Amino acid sequence: MKKTVNHKAWFMVLPVLLLVAFSAVIPLMTVVNYSVQDTFGNNEFFWVGLEWFEEVLHSQRLHEALGRQALFTAIILLIGIPLGIFIALNMPKHKGLWSSVCLVLVALPLLIPWNVVGTIWQVFGRIDIGLLGYTLASLGIDYNYTQNSLDAWITIIVMDVWHWTSLVVLLCYAGLQSIPDAYYQAAKIDQASRWSVFRYIELPKMKGVLIIAILLRFMDSFMIYTEPFVVTGGGPGNATTFLSIDLVKMAIGQFDLGPAAAFSLIYFLCILLVSWAFYTIMIHSDKEAN
Repeated sequence: MKKTVNHKAWFMVLPVLLLVAFSAVIPLMTVVNYSVQDTFGNNEFFWVGLEWFEEVLHSQRLHEALGRQALFTAIILLIGIPLGIFIALNMPKHKGLWSSVCLVLVALPLLIPWNVVGTIWQVFGRIDIGLLGYTLASLGIDYNYTQNSLDAWITIIVMDVWHWTSLVVLLCYAGLQSIPDAYYQAAKIDQASRWSVFRYIELPKMKGVLIIAILLRFMDSFMIYTEPFVVTGGGPGNATTFLSIDLVKMAIGQFDLGPAAAFSLIYFLCILLVSWAFYTIMIHSDKEAN
């Protein structure tokens, strides 16, 4: 018997496709157009081919910004993922009032807008009125995130970990809640150690959500802009000028639209490539689990 296919569902999806085309595809095509042309004003464009891509790829500025960005993302993942797993493992496992209170407290940083987070930490770290800066200065610690590159890095890393580790915690906690009690009962009968329970029961069951957590944290940290821009403005010097900040400076500050468009496409392709790799790993792990 031939199966009939109902295509009426596409009419329900059509508004979403039009919205995506208007908000994403059309601006992307505009960026592609600027990346292969040059303009001297009056809306007159001249074809330059891949000249802007070659200039950006051979630019030391891009290499330095990419190096800072990769280092920042690596540090964030190395700190945020294990910390999120540790907090999730120590949260109440059984549903109740205490469990709900813990979930609300953990989720609070995620509710704060990015620009507000940057403003909070900008004030928090000031040595004259900020609680953190004033306390460290009182203890004799020379801390100044506006003049010292290491202090600026530490401030931004701690800020990002504080803001986004909650996401990892919630995902890992959801993965832990999906583990049947029978697994823990069997481990208790076998007198398995706490490390063995984590290694052979909890970690494999959290594998799927951990891949999602790593992917989301990678994307957040690799595209970070608002928080470090508000706190340091990319300084001191270029110490915290990550890819997004450098791109904005190139496009808006210097008004180099052609190189900025090529820069943004390279930036986009880097994120797309890593996201595709994570997606492939996730699909492969799901097939193995089944």
